[in-house]
This record gives sequence, structure tokens and C-alpha cells, in this order.
Amino acid sequence: MSFIDLYLRKVWASSPDFFKPMKLLIGRKLNMTQNYGEKGEVIPVTIVKVAQGTVTQIKEKEKDGYVSVQLAFNEGSKNVNKSIVGHVKGLVERPKLKEMRVEDASNFEVGQKYDLSSFEEGEIVSVAGTSKGKGYAGVVKRYGFRGNKATHGNKHSLRSPGSIGATDAARVFPGMRMAGHMGAERVTISNLEIIKIDSKEGLITIKGAVPGARNGIVEISSDGEMSPCVKSSEDKKVVNEEKKEEKKEESKE
Repeated sequence: MSFIDLYLRKVWASSPDFFKPMKLLIGRKLNMTQNYGEKGEVIPVTIVKVAQGTVTQIKEKEKDGYVSVQLAFNEGSKNVNKSIVGHVKGLVERPKLKEMRVEDASNFEVGQKYDLSSFEEGEIVSVAGTSKGKGYAGVVKRYGFRGNKATHGNKHSLRSPGSIGATDAARVFPGMRMAGHMGAERVTISNLEIIKIDSKEGLITIKGAVPGARNGIVEISSDGEMSPCVKSSEDKKVVNEEKKEEKKEESKE
């Protein structure tokens, strides 16, 4: 991490919007399909199978230096080492751990479970995942270079990169666009809309494309507070009434 990245991280951490209430879940990308809108227009969508998250650790500033909530999802490897097994204490069989930075973790408890009930249809989310790996690629595919002329004395240099700098420096400057490994890196796409939520099957339909191949793991996040899973219908009624009261208070303000 460069000095500029460290400086920007400090500036962001000191801003009041750095620790906004956040919602985070992990899912597995299934496939893309299409839905029809109200006017009959075709909407490309991606279906994601969302896993249930369980709180396994709450980090405190006095002990760990920062405040965060650690969630475990049953999407990890089947070969789990003993240290992770002892850490999750039997809450998740194949844990994949993710941390969520928060300002106040008093609403979270170890063992709480979270699912799609924290999200709503029409909500705007960000989806992060690992893009498809494309192996070793040239500059034409990797950066969109035009390439060289195909005629007038050129031979075997149609897709060559050309000059990479002056000879006086006697070195290649950092960041020079050249051939190399392409893809297989973390990509985040923001401002994606939730079209449909199927709580029974644990499926969420997101408008547009999300990074990664089929069966790849993606992170779905947005601003807002997470609400734990509701088991009984009576508890659901209580939660819905609380949400209605909160909306009324916000409208009055």
C-alpha cells in the first residue's frame, strides 16, 4: 500500500460518513436471465443464492484497536483447520469469514443470524466479486491498444505494444501498460437495483451483471442497519410494526 493510499485511508476514516450503518451478505452467483418490466421492456438480471450469515466475533476498540462485526457464512472450504473450528464454536460447518466495520456494535450478539430479510426490493446495492480470469493477455486485449499497421513494411507486429519509453531512463517506469495477467481480480459494481427477493429459497434477483463466473462467491452490501432473522409469525408482526413506527418518525422529522 502506497503512502497516498494510507493518507486517503486516514482522511476517510476521520470523515463522519466513513462508518455509516452497513448491510453485508455473501451469495453464490447462479446464472443470468431476463425479466419483463411494467411497460414490457426486457430487463437483464442476475440470480444470486444468498447464504445465511452468523455473528462469530465482535471486535472492540479497547481490545482489537477498532470496532467491527465478524460474520461467518457456510460457503467456505470443506477442509477447515482446527483453529477456525475452535473460533466459530460450531456455529457454522464450512465458515467463510467476513468483517464489517461499524461505529457501534451494541446491536450485535454472537450467534445472531442474518438473511435476506435485511434487504428490500427496489433497494440499491453494491456487488463485489472476483472477475473471470483470462490468463496471459496482450496489450490489445488487456488495454484496448489499436495495434500496428498491417501493411507498408510491417511484418509480425500487428498486435505489438510499440515503444515503452525513452532509452535515457534505462529502465521501465512503474505502471507501464504491457502484456500480462488479465482478470481474476476483485471488482465492485455499484448502483445495482434489487428486482426480486425470494426469502423461502434464499434467492435475490439483481438488475444487470455482477462480477465473476457461475458459482462464484459475491458480496452484496448497501447502507442501512441489519435486522436478525425472524422465526415466528408473531415476531414478524412485531418487527413490521417497529419498522412502520420508525418510518412515521422519519416522515415527521
